[in-house]
Amino acid sequence: MSNTEVHPAELRCGGRLDAARPPAVEVLTARDVPLGGPRAMTVRRTLPQRARTLIGAWCFADHYGPDDVAATGGMDVAPHPHTGLQTVSWLFSGEIEHRDSLGSHAFVRPGELNLMTGGLGICHSEVSTPGTTILHGVQLWVALPGEHRDTARDFQHYAPAPVPLDGGRALVFLGTLAGDTSPVRTFTPLLGAELSVDPGATITLDIDPAFEHGLLVDTGDVRLEDTALRPADLGYLAPGRTALTVANTGPDRARLVLLGGPPFGEEIVMWWNFIGRTHEDIVQARQDWAEGRRFGEVRGYAGDPLPAPELPTVALKPRGNRH
Repeated sequence: MSNTEVHPAELRCGGRLDAARPPAVEVLTARDVPLGGPRAMTVRRTLPQRARTLIGAWCFADHYGPDDVAATGGMDVAPHPHTGLQTVSWLFSGEIEHRDSLGSHAFVRPGELNLMTGGLGICHSEVSTPGTTILHGVQLWVALPGEHRDTARDFQHYAPAPVPLDGGRALVFLGTLAGDTSPVRTFTPLLGAELSVDPGATITLDIDPAFEHGLLVDTGDVRLEDTALRPADLGYLAPGRTALTVANTGPDRARLVLLGGPPFGEEIVMWWNFIGRTHEDIVQARQDWAEGRRFGEVRGYAGDPLPAPELPTVALKPRGNRH
């Protein structure tokens, strides 16, 4: 999904492990962002924000729906570019048609991962299919480390099998959790999983103590450790823990997305759909997109590519995590 804000954020952000231990759970609340046009679909954006800009290499998290396609028109994102990142598409309901300049033509369906690697440059389109009535899911980005940020374009699809838990289940789409490991290739260690927790149940999961973690609530009222989280909240846990406990305090099944990875350890500059290391990286990527270089072409989409917004009149300023 494109970051189609009228005034997209620019960030230079870094993750590190402090000697001082932060609060047990840091609660990040989302902000509403309309994605382009008079019938804009509103998303709830939890990353990036001033309080925290990275969780591991996870640098962007949009949470959207349930969106009534009959009322909103659904998703129709024209071809747009990406550099220096991987996009992670994960749906709870609906279906999205994906086309990219690598030549991939695939569908995003509930419980199935589509992971696209931008690297030096890729472009893609995303359109909800005619049979979709309710569109509901998350769009996530992963920053590529410096040694791989100009890697070749790639696309991977994976449908994880459900992993039963005592009081719920997991779908592990990246990394390892609850004895299950995803085969999907990433450039830094990552964890990505959808969790379902039964009403009244409490689940405890072993986690990697080198990772920091974020738990995004889609539905339900839950407690992460001793902290209450409501829908659209993201609870952050610093590295150092070997287990994570989630309790469903509501009457219905809770659905959550668990993200994790070791602190990224690098600074990045992120603006619109580009991730670089300097202001000049972003200027060059924008110019290449405007002049039809580097990103290739999406075939099969009926419409023009998205134009890039205007850059700010001053150099992109550094912003970092608050510790």
